[in-house]
Amino acid sequence: MKKIPYGRQWIDQSDINEVVKVLKSDWLSQGPKIREFEEAIAKYCGAKYAVAVSSGTAGLHLAYCVAGMGKGDEVITTPMSFLATANAAVFTGATPIFADIDYDTVNIDPEEIQKKLTKRSKAIVPVHFAGLPVDLKEIAAIARRRDLIVIEDACHALGAEYRGKKIGSCQYSDITVFSFHPVKHITTGEGGCITTNNRDFYKKMLQMRHHGIGRPQSARRRVGNWFYQMNNIGFNYRITDFQAALGLSQLRKLDFFLKRRREIAEQYGEALQSLGEKVILPKLHYPDRKHAWHLYLFRLNLKKTSIHRRRFYEALQEYGVMSQVHYIPITHHPYYQRHLAKSSLRHPKTERYYQEVVSLPMYPRLTSRDVQLVIAAVKEILDGVFNKSKKRKKPVVF
Repeated sequence: MKKIPYGRQWIDQSDINEVVKVLKSDWLSQGPKIREFEEAIAKYCGAKYAVAVSSGTAGLHLAYCVAGMGKGDEVITTPMSFLATANAAVFTGATPIFADIDYDTVNIDPEEIQKKLTKRSKAIVPVHFAGLPVDLKEIAAIARRRDLIVIEDACHALGAEYRGKKIGSCQYSDITVFSFHPVKHITTGEGGCITTNNRDFYKKMLQMRHHGIGRPQSARRRVGNWFYQMNNIGFNYRITDFQAALGLSQLRKLDFFLKRRREIAEQYGEALQSLGEKVILPKLHYPDRKHAWHLYLFRLNLKKTSIHRRRFYEALQEYGVMSQVHYIPITHHPYYQRHLAKSSLRHPKTERYYQEVVSLPMYPRLTSRDVQLVIAAVKEILDGVFNKSKKRKKPVVF
């Protein structure tokens, strides 16, 4: 039986050719392709500066560092994200404080942010969950009133738009972080990028990704061209030239990738609405923002259907549909259970969402027939046609 994964990269011969060119060149790391890639990302997003790094997690860590996070500081973010959003704050000594989500959008709720503010609050880190932009204008207004930094975790949202601007323009934030993991909108294998309009942040991040090393021109003229110095501790968060070459090639296809993702979301939305109250489907269109559809968040309405989420997930696998659950709430993990107060672990809207969600396959290489197979499998399972005790047949594709 053919298996349909929940996510998959798109690598074609043009990508391979660009990587091979670099592999045959004099540069494998720290060469001209990295700067070219950074300039292309900055231009695409409408930001002044971009810094390419080894992963989205590295990008978040650098963002927290240059924003001055440290022991005693609190970073307000969402419990519904991948662990890196919170972990990178912990790396700096700061404490993540979790604000509940808006149940409909699954994004952090600005009203819940207000409830979590204290004199120790240093930053707000909204996540554009599944590729849907948060209400950045409202979050920026909260931040301005308290003189807080806003760092966008846009690891799901390359190509998304808010009020006519690309996510990453930093119109309403100080820093934005992207991921180029294979299931994201473009890939460099592993990798990430940070955008900002703040020159000081930009200069600091360039040094911090390279062990904190700087090469001041005045000293090099005085001592010798080999001179370098480390003023502050840094990390090895560098990306390679061949990864940057892959990223540039992928970036040229990004608008096509986004178009295809939006087509798939429309197909799912139109077909699955016939299930009525059994399911809760993501909204397809918003007047002030454009979804990037990293994930398609299909939810079971547990009040209207008798099937348990795990049973549904496993039934999909028997049809060859490899779905996923995004995510186990950060506050469920033992580390945070041990280190956070019990009162900060309760988020009823997040808990409700987590019990319902299954991410259906979403990636540009999904064919129309693949999409129809997923739709048919979902309908058969929820209409009660599926029976595990019987030999599984392929779902009927309408």
